Amino acid sequence: MSFRRKTYDGNFVGGDSSTLERRDSFGAKSTTRRNAASKRAKRSSRISSLETDLYQEDNDKDRYLITYADLITLLLGLFIILYAISNIDIKKYEEMMSAIGSVFGGANVINSQPAATSAIAVEPIDKLKDELNSLITEMNYTKSISVEQNERGLTLHILDDILFPSGSAELNSGSVVVLNQLASIIKKLPNDIRVEGHTDNIPIKSGLYPSNWHLSVARALNTAYFLIDKENINPDKVSIVGYSEYQPIATNLTDEGRAKNRRVDLVIIK
Repeated sequence: MSFRRKTYDGNFVGGDSSTLERRDSFGAKSTTRRNAASKRAKRSSRISSLETDLYQEDNDKDRYLITYADLITLLLGLFIILYAISNIDIKKYEEMMSAIGSVFGGANVINSQPAATSAIAVEPIDKLKDELNSLITEMNYTKSISVEQNERGLTLHILDDILFPSGSAELNSGSVVVLNQLASIIKKLPNDIRVEGHTDNIPIKSGLYPSNWHLSVARALNTAYFLIDKENINPDKVSIVGYSEYQPIATNLTDEGRAKNRRVDLVIIK
């Protein structure tokens, strides 16, 4: 009688559709999921989908930055334009309006308004200049007072011989009449008045005024104070400055030139 030993080769011997049963060489059972690979694929797909959703959500959150950056750029441009036109320069204003008009159209219509404003502003200056010249001629001071029109406005050049004694900043008696007549016109104006003191290039020798700087400032100060105190010109409109010998209107090489440089200027600022 012979005995045969049963052997198991590890092949699957049974099980349902989702579980496979196999035995090892010792007869122990083990199970394996048929759809394990499918589950791993689904898990990987779900993780990938979550990562994509998170990425898209981050992009959606940052989209407002584009609109915000555009808004800041537009505001910056607006502020630059406002700053550029805050100090009205007719020429620059016309150039800017022309450039804007060439883009949006209607440049000629925009430029017509500043031109009219400029024409209106020039007329009072010319009228004031004629009025002052008439007064100077009437007072017979054509050799001592002159009127100059420049970019600052109107400047009255008053030589020192009708205002001060030589080497002094104290107003003489004749200066009262001169300043009174000039103030009768100046006080009516809304313009600011700048009082400037000037000297020639000859150094002063005085214990009261150590230099021409001191003398020029003192003359400007005394003239301005007279206009404020005696002629009731609004002090808010008055400023003073001394230039010593450094703003000549004539040569300092001759007596006549130095006499023209020793002066007080009343600048009617436009």
